[in-house]
Amino acid sequence: MDNETARKLLQVGQAFSLPGPFFSYEEIMNGNVNRTYKVNYVSDDGTGMAVIKPYLVQKINSYAFRNPDILMSNIEKVTEHIRTKHPDKVCMHFHHTVQNGVRRSYLEEGDSFWRVYDYIPAVTFNKCDNVRIIRSAGRAFGEFQMALSDFDATQLFETIPDFHNTRKRYETLISDAKADPCGRLAEVRPELDYLLSVQDDACRLTDLYNEGKLKLRVTHNDTKINNVLFDAETQEPIVVIDLDTVMPGLIGHDFGDAIRFAANFTEEDSEDAGRTGVDLNIFWAFADGFLSQTAKTLTETETDTLALSCFAITCELATRFLDDYLVGDKYFKVKTERHNLIRTRCQIALARDMQEKLGAMQAIVRSCTDKYRKD
Repeated sequence: MDNETARKLLQVGQAFSLPGPFFSYEEIMNGNVNRTYKVNYVSDDGTGMAVIKPYLVQKINSYAFRNPDILMSNIEKVTEHIRTKHPDKVCMHFHHTVQNGVRRSYLEEGDSFWRVYDYIPAVTFNKCDNVRIIRSAGRAFGEFQMALSDFDATQLFETIPDFHNTRKRYETLISDAKADPCGRLAEVRPELDYLLSVQDDACRLTDLYNEGKLKLRVTHNDTKINNVLFDAETQEPIVVIDLDTVMPGLIGHDFGDAIRFAANFTEEDSEDAGRTGVDLNIFWAFADGFLSQTAKTLTETETDTLALSCFAITCELATRFLDDYLVGDKYFKVKTERHNLIRTRCQIALARDMQEKLGAMQAIVRSCTDKYRKD
């Protein structure tokens, strides 16, 4: 246990008035942006017996999330809406602290900030080929979408402005490629050329929204299956977590990002790009679960573009990984100097495979949509 980290976590716990003595911690390695720790305290179970009470403590990446007020405002509005609408469901609970006389759900320290929320005993899946679990994850994200279907999306802030504005993502990539601040452009020319060649298809959802043809909804915007907590015994979904990017958005981006992550034959940072591709069995399972909850409420344009959304979001993320590589790896956590380039190449390989399988993906979405609209 690192003493410096332990001291900092103890200070954060004291600021949030966590009861009982600090016992231990472990870092949770999931996620590319924030640093997350499971922190254990010794607590009284009410009968005089000592038990371990765990919490999750997060240091938020202030480069990615520059305004903690709007970030936590969105999260609290959404969780309160879900808790009120479904009081019997497990919901994320954030702790509060008082700083400078103001009660709030985060602790600000210079250019960084911390938050604390209850630990929910559960299991997660980074990669899974069990179609029952994948379908359940799809259902969980569909239920999340439906729980917020009557929430006015305009009440939420854009925690990251233009987060899924694919046109803007491309503009940023092109600008940074021209500037080439780290001298890395020459080695990524093939990746840049491919992304530019598919720019219009990748930006189609953004264009349709700007034309008023896609509906603005409350969206999660980080629908990896490891953001669903599952019961360890029943493997039923408990709750959707990681709400940092909850904001107004397009439902296709949630669907597409889930497929991009779950239905890839390899990890999103696999160095073996030749094995990368979309698994249609996983695609079908997730689509079936998701549409079992949402099919009756989606517009025709939304369902017609769900398959394309997978390609679009994959290309968008490739532009983000490549741009981060070009500017010196400022946004995503990296393990090696070329980590973001490896990620870029994997996403491009996935996008190419999606292009070939787009017709099959569209047929699956239509089949699932028709199935649940008839029920």
